Amino acid sequence: MLVKAEEGKPQKGREKKRSHPGGDGDGGARRKRRGGGEEGERGQTDSGRKRLDALSVGYFRRVGERLGEGFENDEEKEMFVENVLTEVRGKASLVATDRTGSITLQQLLPLSHPEQVAQVLAELGGESGSEFQVVSCDPCGGHVVESAVRQMSKSTVQNPPEEESCGVLEAQVLSLSQMVRDNSEQFIRHVHGSHVVRTLLHVLAGCLGPPRTESRPGAKERKVVPQLTDFEIPTSFWYELKSLTETLMDNVNCDAVFQTMLTVCHRKRPKLCKQLLRRTMEYLSSRSAAPGVSPLLVFLKDQASSRLIETITQLAHKAVLRDLYKNHLRGQLVDLALHPIANFPIQRMTAASAKHKLVGRHFLRLFDELIQGLEAILAAGHMGVIVQLAESCAESGEKQAELMQSLLNAFHCAEPGSRHVSCLPLFMSLLTYEVYYHSDTAEGGTKTEIPLSSICYHGSRLVQALARFNERSLLLSSLRTLTPADLLTLATDPAGSHVLQALITTSSDKGRGKILKRLEYVQMSCSRLGSRVLEAVWNSASVNHRQSIAQELVGSESQLRSDQFARHVWAKFALSHFIHRRAHWQEIQTGESKKRKLFSDILD
Repeated sequence: MLVKAEEGKPQKGREKKRSHPGGDGDGGARRKRRGGGEEGERGQTDSGRKRLDALSVGYFRRVGERLGEGFENDEEKEMFVENVLTEVRGKASLVATDRTGSITLQQLLPLSHPEQVAQVLAELGGESGSEFQVVSCDPCGGHVVESAVRQMSKSTVQNPPEEESCGVLEAQVLSLSQMVRDNSEQFIRHVHGSHVVRTLLHVLAGCLGPPRTESRPGAKERKVVPQLTDFEIPTSFWYELKSLTETLMDNVNCDAVFQTMLTVCHRKRPKLCKQLLRRTMEYLSSRSAAPGVSPLLVFLKDQASSRLIETITQLAHKAVLRDLYKNHLRGQLVDLALHPIANFPIQRMTAASAKHKLVGRHFLRLFDELIQGLEAILAAGHMGVIVQLAESCAESGEKQAELMQSLLNAFHCAEPGSRHVSCLPLFMSLLTYEVYYHSDTAEGGTKTEIPLSSICYHGSRLVQALARFNERSLLLSSLRTLTPADLLTLATDPAGSHVLQALITTSSDKGRGKILKRLEYVQMSCSRLGSRVLEAVWNSASVNHRQSIAQELVGSESQLRSDQFARHVWAKFALSHFIHRRAHWQEIQTGESKKRKLFSDILD
């Protein structure tokens, strides 16, 4: 169905089109076609491939609009799906590789029965499955193949894996996997085909994340780890995953396919994952490098390879981590932490060392090495390394005092001792004492009072990690020196509000009371962020502290009731009850306090 164009005189605009279906220029071509309609279809025809005619494009556009309206009952939906799939039959590849047809099929397949999905896949793959590669490597067709394969998860829920309806779709998924195994190098190196392989790995393993969406130029992407959902798989998938991973390991590539392979195997096939991790590390370690230099040091500084090593570090067991540090990273950590790319795998390594309780040896050695370059890492702006080091110290309970002292030295507030109370603003702003207070002298003395400002994200993360240390008296002393205006600024700042909440909720009742006396509850209640902090403070406060908070708030009843944020505080704190039935309110609060303490003791 898809044929190459005859060679002839170049048509207008052809030199601007991509020359290979997997080329990097596809994004620009897609943007030119984004307008849709007949213009878009003509543009696709100019690339020399058979496309849907204008009438069919219009039909599938109307189908997409009808799908968006929904159906009154299942019977109407099933009849509509059957009718549309009848129109698709015989030209599935043309529909799948057309932009409008692809979008419509992606909407339609989740509403179809397993047998119907299997019929679409069978037509896309041809009699022997040989056409799967062409469709999967198409910018539009690849999405359709992914959507069809994903329906395997629903089919095993609706029908047990041994039923015939599930078996038909199962056979097509296995046929696709066979084609991937026969052409693994072409698939994993193709910009669109690699996505199909990743979805196939998820399905064969029996876990799926949210479907892939088409990103638009300029759109803001949220870097959120997708939540995977497990489902039951046929026995054949268990063996096929083993075969597919064996084939992929013959063409090790540091791209997202191998990251996906390791991730799904770690979740569903831990023993297989251990084998794959070991073989991947052996492969990376065997590559040629300069004499006496580990090849991993080269891979760590490459953008694609470093991501694979990050995945390996996050999923690896103790033996792999021990070998990674001992034979490849020892003595190189500071240099890697200063590198714009390699610092990210170092963060993962630091986290994994603490998680695996490798404190007795590797984490302590790793810490001792990194702490030597603390100021250089801060100067390079790689705060992720410092934050992760603090979080690992908090989790392991080791080296906390040494890290705190090193931070005081780095921010120039260790000597004289009077500067200790300035540490909180300095940590949150990531500025040294002289820069923050506009002081040119290194001597002690009375500092100029400066309103709290310049709270940054990584500074907030750093203080939140330090707040989990066993000894945090320096932070609390510094917090108590802030003026009420500074505390309000902290409570209403997107990054600072998390700091205030962490410090107050982890304090003792006595230390918490000293801070609460300085808070401006009414102004906090009227702030989107401040009201959240106040609710967290309320949940951790004693009955006496709650009574003090309520007493101040009820004096501004009209203001609180009329504010969009404060009215929720008024309701959650039951302040109307506090005014009219105080004894009953206090009884309820005492009961909640006892219940909270009981559960806290059980959890501890």
